Amino acid sequence: QVQLVESGGGLVQPGGSLRLSCAASGFTFSNYAISWYRQAPGKERELVAIITPDGGHTNYAESVKGRFTISRDNGKNTVYLQMSTLKPEDTAVYYCNVRRGIVMNWGQGTQVTVSS
Repeated sequence: QVQLVESGGGLVQPGGSLRLSCAASGFTFSNYAISWYRQAPGKERELVAIITPDGGHTNYAESVKGRFTISRDNGKNTVYLQMSTLKPEDTAVYYCNVRRGIVMNWGQGTQVTVSS
């Protein structure tokens, strides 16, 4: 069974940093692009960042460009989201995602709260 387990969320002050991790199992991790999404209260889930299977290419939502960095370690079956210069509007539940054909798998999410 495919499992995606996010960790690293928490409460941080504006301007602070956090690093999220997503540990994957149950599929050949190095064959698939991995994405981070987020969902704020009352809003739709949105794509934050995506990384290609070999880690060579990344793409970001305009709202996080220059502040967030996605990376992966295929030896550890883990993808990371380094978040810097956090803003209150970054507050959301962050989810890891893998799309295998028509099947999309999600983790349980990790809460990130940016507040003073």
